Amino acid sequence: MIRIAGLFTAFAILAGASLSPAGAEDKTITVFAAASMKNALDEVDAAYTARTGVKFSVSYAASSVLARQIEQGAPADVFVSADTDWMDYATAKKTINESTRVNLLGNSIVLIAPKDSRLDNVVIAQGFDLAKLVGDGRIATGDVKSVPVGKYAKAALEKLGAWQAAEPKFAMAESVRAALTLVARGEANLGIVYSTDAKVEPGVKIVGTFPADSHPAIIYPVAATTTAKSETSDYLAFLRSTAAKTILEKYGFKFLISPTT
Repeated sequence: MIRIAGLFTAFAILAGASLSPAGAEDKTITVFAAASMKNALDEVDAAYTARTGVKFSVSYAASSVLARQIEQGAPADVFVSADTDWMDYATAKKTINESTRVNLLGNSIVLIAPKDSRLDNVVIAQGFDLAKLVGDGRIATGDVKSVPVGKYAKAALEKLGAWQAAEPKFAMAESVRAALTLVARGEANLGIVYSTDAKVEPGVKIVGTFPADSHPAIIYPVAATTTAKSETSDYLAFLRSTAAKTILEKYGFKFLISPTT
């Protein structure tokens, strides 16, 4: 009888633990976010978890890859794109809850080199000769056909008259972070990435900044998916808050909306 009673007590304790408020509130939000968001969004999510106990499963990749994964049925609650084109794509595919969409952040693109490069203070303006600048080396950026940073880079170089000569020297990467790594390792002499990426990689230095009017405005829209969990709305509200703004601006992003308290 003592043994049976002991087993019953153990079962009761386990059952009680599984029905406790902590267990009942153990929730996870799945976020698909542009690769350039990693460092900043990791900190934002950690702050939200500290406040609410809600945990995160985050996939970082090129916006093009993420939008297509969501289209193919990948489970995601939130999509953060590095351009409006891929958010428009997701909206057209009816995988995004359009009423939740907000253009949250802005960014800029810069020319980077390995930290030990002799190159410095490049003036990027009309007539800028990137091909001559890189010589026999390679230039890394995201795939100009699909990855947002690559699309911005190509647009800027076309407007400045530098694309045609420089195009053969490009090494197209699967994401902006992959391009950043190529430069940090010295596998590419130059790279075009977001300024926020350059800030978090000690292996590179910024040698020039592209004029804002040389490319379409860099905008990061965020939205819930059509299959998002109910708690996603509170997380999206947090992304618009002053607390999130403080973190995101620390990493160099521009907050495009008036923050909530």
